[in-house]
Amino acid sequence: MTAPLHVIAGAGQIGPLIAQRLIARGLRVRILRRGAFAHGVPEGAESVRADVSDPAQAAEALRGASVVYHCANPRYYRWAEELVPLARGIVHGAAKAGARLVALDNLYMYEVPADGRLAEDTPVRPCSKKGALRAEAAEVMLAADRAGDVPVAIGRASDFVGPGMTNSVLGERFWRRLLAGKPVEVLGDVDQPHTYSYGPDVADGLVTLALGEARGLWHLPALPAEPTRAWIERFAAAVGVAPRTTELTPLKLRLAGLFLPEARELPEMLYQWRGPFALDDARFRAAWDAAPTPVDEVLRATLAWARASYGAGRAAA
Repeated sequence: MTAPLHVIAGAGQIGPLIAQRLIARGLRVRILRRGAFAHGVPEGAESVRADVSDPAQAAEALRGASVVYHCANPRYYRWAEELVPLARGIVHGAAKAGARLVALDNLYMYEVPADGRLAEDTPVRPCSKKGALRAEAAEVMLAADRAGDVPVAIGRASDFVGPGMTNSVLGERFWRRLLAGKPVEVLGDVDQPHTYSYGPDVADGLVTLALGEARGLWHLPALPAEPTRAWIERFAAAVGVAPRTTELTPLKLRLAGLFLPEARELPEMLYQWRGPFALDDARFRAAWDAAPTPVDEVLRATLAWARASYGAGRAAA
């Protein structure tokens, strides 16, 4: 009997991790990307290049799928043109295939309360352009679920940390500077509690939603929110360097935006680091008996990846 086909749209940070988990379960996997597969394709997965914001291409690329994972994410400065069409195209393709849809999302669309706690029932009142786009894209998918077109589950995560999580405050730029003994760049107040989602936990959570035939909104398991400074000190101690920081102020970001288009998109998102920003994953933990990876394991795996990717650093752990 042929194994079900799971199709993953997006081959960036999370898509390949999902592919590895599905392949290990004996499932067929197809992974999609609009451009070239710069970092290769997980062994055992079929790869297809397609622009799934185009409904016709999406329908063809998702043909035969039993489950579709939406992990595609445009470049930050292209969200206004591409984010919502991506959601529409993937919904169309999943509906044509008769597939379930599991989508990765973030927390941008919420109104952040004074205590920073963000749960599935937190009001959707975005305070940024990108938050409004995220809310619109999510509504495209949830409306399709309500209409009976596609069963949809959305898994939301916070800022990433972990092996391969390059596009994050604790990503590539962070590790290149830390391993060179330089001050690391930070956003906002590093002493405010902030949730960081471990990449492998995000992938595990999305696979759980898919195989469990979940629907609706879910916050994926993450370690409790703590100050960003705690993460910096933890990683710096393991590397053997002083935990020094330099703040990326709105002015610095605007100046950097003259050369790096992503940087000019960041000032409106600084609110997430100016007060508590804490993902509440209690509903997921209770429903699926799930827990995030312990912090010591996160530290070991992330440090091993960073050293292999960006150098040994100044001292041994």
